[in-house]
Amino acid sequence: MTENTVLPGSEVPESAVPGAVLPVSGLAVVAHAAGDLRIEDFPLTPPAPDQAVVEVAYGGICGSDLHYWLHGAAGESVLKAPLVLGHEIVGVVVRAAADGTGPAAETPVAVHPATPGPGAGDVRYPADRPNLSPGCTYLGSAARFPHTDGAFARYVNLPTRMLRVLPAGLDLRTAALIEPASVAWHAVARAGDVQGKTALVIGSGPIGALVVAVLKRAGAARITAVDMHTKPLEIAQAVGADEVITAGDAGAIAAVQADVVIESSGNHHGLASAIQGAARGGTVVMVGLLPSGPQPVLISLAITRELDLKGSFRFNDEIDDVITALADGSLQIDPVITHDFPLAQALEAFDVARNSAESGKVLLSFGPN
Repeated sequence: MTENTVLPGSEVPESAVPGAVLPVSGLAVVAHAAGDLRIEDFPLTPPAPDQAVVEVAYGGICGSDLHYWLHGAAGESVLKAPLVLGHEIVGVVVRAAADGTGPAAETPVAVHPATPGPGAGDVRYPADRPNLSPGCTYLGSAARFPHTDGAFARYVNLPTRMLRVLPAGLDLRTAALIEPASVAWHAVARAGDVQGKTALVIGSGPIGALVVAVLKRAGAARITAVDMHTKPLEIAQAVGADEVITAGDAGAIAAVQADVVIESSGNHHGLASAIQGAARGGTVVMVGLLPSGPQPVLISLAITRELDLKGSFRFNDEIDDVITALADGSLQIDPVITHDFPLAQALEAFDVARNSAESGKVLLSFGPN
């Protein structure tokens, strides 16, 4: 990993206000290649008519951000050029879109980072599930080239269709979890009605812990969380898990026999635990992204138990439900955040975030420090 590189940039005002002169550049977190993560000056171009300028307050470090840093790729999305990371962000609009769409200046917003699109060729997908559109792009993604830069920067230009107005009183630090909580909400929705059912969550990292919180709100009768480490299990209990099991206790996991299992570990061992811990006729939702290529799966057991195996990828409009649930207090997720670092310490933050034994969700703070 390279040393923390900070290049000179334009001065950023202490508090941007409507009409304030914005800088032409600012610091951003940029992945160049495997092991090469830098904090460097990045241009802020004039916004398009349908774009608002957002002053980013907080950004959550996602597993995909870690993969770009550590491996130069996230799954099959391989870095071919420097990429500004970050898609889990909240902030405040400091310049409204020129075309009159979207929120006014001084409005706090969350961001839906997807841009659905049909892509090239005749690839079919359900029209009501735009997350599956083959041409979909995502902030901070190298899935396509040119890459889609993310939003780990003090100021970003964003299409107003991505912005979701936050209700008054919702703390921006908590709101930084809205994007990953939407992923969790989508995964639970894929399982169907969980009211009164037993649930098992394999992998209690940030997504798994958020799944626990969503299951709790949705009325699951009993929630069991599994992880290799103590810290994630403590977080899972704090957001609603009734029981926790260490990942090495295969017998205890198999004995759960849950109606609904959410696999969020992203490895084949976790998927095996999910299948073994599911009751006959149960549902297993796979939200953890396994590596590309063939994977060993206990498929005969899934067949003889008539398990429903369902994939879960990103989310659609669930972000609106998450915002509503945070505003009314029915979704409790604060314990998932364990650390926050100023932008100048982004490399330290990434080091902490990759240590799943000691951290939950790690945030970057982009405001004045």
